[in-house]
Amino acid sequence: MTQKRALISVSDKNGITEFAKELVSLGYELISTGGTKKALQEQGIPVLGVSEVTGFPEILEGRVKTLNPLIHGGLLAKQDDASHQQQLDEHGIQAIQLVCVNLYPFQQTIAKPDVTVADAIENIDIGGPTMLRASAKNHQYVTVVVDPADYQTVIDELKAEGATKFETRRKLAAKVFRHTAAYDSLIAEYMTQLAEEENPEQLTVTYELKQTLRYGENPHQQAAFYKKPLGSTFSIANAVQLHGKELSYNNINDADAALQIVKEFSEPAAVAVKHMNPCGVGTGNTGFEAFTKAFAADPVSIFGGIIAFNREVDAETAGKLHEIFLEIIIAPSYSEEALAILTGKKNLRLLTIPFNEAKKPEQKMTTIEGGLLVQDQDRYTLEDATVTIATKRQPTTGEWEALKLGWKVVKHVKSNAIVVTAEDMTIGIGAGQMNRVGAAEIALKQAGSKAEGAALASDAFFPMDDTVEAAAKAGITAIIQPGGSIRDVDSIKKADEYGIAMVFTGVRHFKH
Repeated sequence: MTQKRALISVSDKNGITEFAKELVSLGYELISTGGTKKALQEQGIPVLGVSEVTGFPEILEGRVKTLNPLIHGGLLAKQDDASHQQQLDEHGIQAIQLVCVNLYPFQQTIAKPDVTVADAIENIDIGGPTMLRASAKNHQYVTVVVDPADYQTVIDELKAEGATKFETRRKLAAKVFRHTAAYDSLIAEYMTQLAEEENPEQLTVTYELKQTLRYGENPHQQAAFYKKPLGSTFSIANAVQLHGKELSYNNINDADAALQIVKEFSEPAAVAVKHMNPCGVGTGNTGFEAFTKAFAADPVSIFGGIIAFNREVDAETAGKLHEIFLEIIIAPSYSEEALAILTGKKNLRLLTIPFNEAKKPEQKMTTIEGGLLVQDQDRYTLEDATVTIATKRQPTTGEWEALKLGWKVVKHVKSNAIVVTAEDMTIGIGAGQMNRVGAAEIALKQAGSKAEGAALASDAFFPMDDTVEAAAKAGITAIIQPGGSIRDVDSIKKADEYGIAMVFTGVRHFKH
């Protein structure tokens, strides 16, 4: 019987010499290329160069070496088909039973801050994916390995049975096609950005498994957490968990919501979130001051919630946090004293995230059954808007501060959304209502007597003047809203009637 052959060509050389030695001991003749061949020879492992098999040298700076019928005939032949074997014999081709290939480091290359387009293009592998796909297609006969984590499984089966199991070959082939699809997706994304295509006719995206979750939104739903390669570092997907039990599906969603809100602030801020809506937001001169205000905004709803800070958590703040039942705390860092206090609660999850990213925000993707919606993230700020004062009275300096805070928060509240604010904290939030006045009534009821002299922010325009009426009766003195209703004049008249200053931004912030 013809000697079995294995083709090895890898960029990731972890474990490859041990794997190769095992294959040689099992009677395999090895074929390899370039750097892999050199690495094997340095370890005294016998190996043939691809050029020795093809009779043709590597050309074009190594761009062409394995793209040859003497290689691909050996990969794609049906090894129990007499006509295929006849053709192999006629052309002097020997079948290849095992392929171990991983690809040029395209992802690592484009992750470099100083990468050039030429370097990125040069790291697009051609021969590697071709060999992998050919071998995976022919997995009935060929064992194909792309992941070093599978080396031992393959060796164990070869030692036990003399061959790998068909089920194993099929699983390895499926992994190969996932791997090459993800590789091509990254290349497609990079090239699409280079070409400045905004809405390509096909959208290819890839994600890597970060964590298998115990369950999804509810215990009867299976779930997993994937992260985007080269995605935002300023994200929950790239958070480091310092303490506490495993994150759940709902934890991740809520933590992301908290992080997106606290990103709005440059001054010390604290954000409390429950069920993906903020229940309290506070700012101050320190993180402790900010949290004290966020807690005071809604000391009931914060129970079992998530807190995000944009400053280090110190011992004083940690002492206050320790008194409350919380699911997660997110911060850029924690002092040693704070960690000592907070790690006393074994289930409390402590996350750190580097608050330092300034690159272009990723697009937001939302799945529907059978489809995907893609849009830019809502990063529009009051500084971007063309602001007009619609009423006779202008906001005071203090009212402006409250309006700015409300406008930052309201775009992160589920629509219909109303947020009532003082200068440095939220005091009432109405979220997810089917009509705007209903959201206002919830926010104003929560604010209670604190609404006197406070500001109100609305994520969209008032279709009629009833929201202004409700706000005025509660004591609101300033309102910020997009404007643009055919009945704006009614709301303006009502505001003037009560002496309310009303600001139009021209921009709505729906969040469904």
